[in-house]
Amino acid sequence: MSSPLVARRAPRHKAAMTEDTAPRQLFSPQRRRMAMARGQRLAARHGGAFLAEHMADEVVERLGWVNRSFADVLVIGHAPALLTDALAARGAKITLAGPVARDVACDEDALPFSPGTFDLVVALGTLDSVNDLPGALIQINRSLRPDGLMMAALIGAGSLPRLKAAMLAADEAGGRGVAARIHPQIDVRAAGDLMQRARFAMPVADSDSLTVRYSALPALVRDLRCHGWTNTLASSPPPLTKNALIAALQSFHEAADDDGKTAERFEIVYLSGWAPSPDQPKPARRGSATASLAGVLGKAKKG
Repeated sequence: MSSPLVARRAPRHKAAMTEDTAPRQLFSPQRRRMAMARGQRLAARHGGAFLAEHMADEVVERLGWVNRSFADVLVIGHAPALLTDALAARGAKITLAGPVARDVACDEDALPFSPGTFDLVVALGTLDSVNDLPGALIQINRSLRPDGLMMAALIGAGSLPRLKAAMLAADEAGGRGVAARIHPQIDVRAAGDLMQRARFAMPVADSDSLTVRYSALPALVRDLRCHGWTNTLASSPPPLTKNALIAALQSFHEAADDDGKTAERFEIVYLSGWAPSPDQPKPARRGSATASLAGVLGKAKKG
């Protein structure tokens, strides 16, 4: 059980890497693929992955502010029908990519596309667990045509406080010390900095908070599994003992409201940026990528 994780590592040129200099992988690509494949099966069984659908609904609304066409679109990660249907309705040719995607199976930091292939790239719910997030953003930018748009959504810092407390209680009860069960999460400011490092024009990062109420901890775990958001660390923590599991369940239950349900919070970070083009406005100053995405895309629509 784990929240989504993000690796904050500077991009490196693969040609210059050796076995000794290659960055250590925080996430296991194999475990990540297995978790996502299981998530797809569970989501189909339980009627979908509602958090990914929430992200997709928000992205579709924001795309509605952009008065332009997108002929070739890349969707990375989750691809709910409401997103692909909306893109198809705009006449887009859609390519689905990701660790377990239908069209192109690949990791987000190893995109196999030629430069300038797409007008729009949408990345939902998986960038926060990629080993080289800066490199993934750079490759997304490179895959866009000049003045192409990237939009992404991921789980960010401040998410899953009740799960974190439950896992801490579990480790304390297990007597083995605190294990790395909850991945570090990226906040809005850091996300904006990464967008600028990836050389996106007019980069924007903003967020919203979504509260979901659960009758018990297993219900939350099931939702995380439906999204493929389980522990995919390269170094797997020890399994929970019986006493540790009981402590986790009790911790989650003790945080419940009067009706017996516990409120869990998801902070969703949204990213937007444009591939550089000579006729664009000058880039925003460093550290200013936290403005309203509605404002930036609204200006794009008026222009």
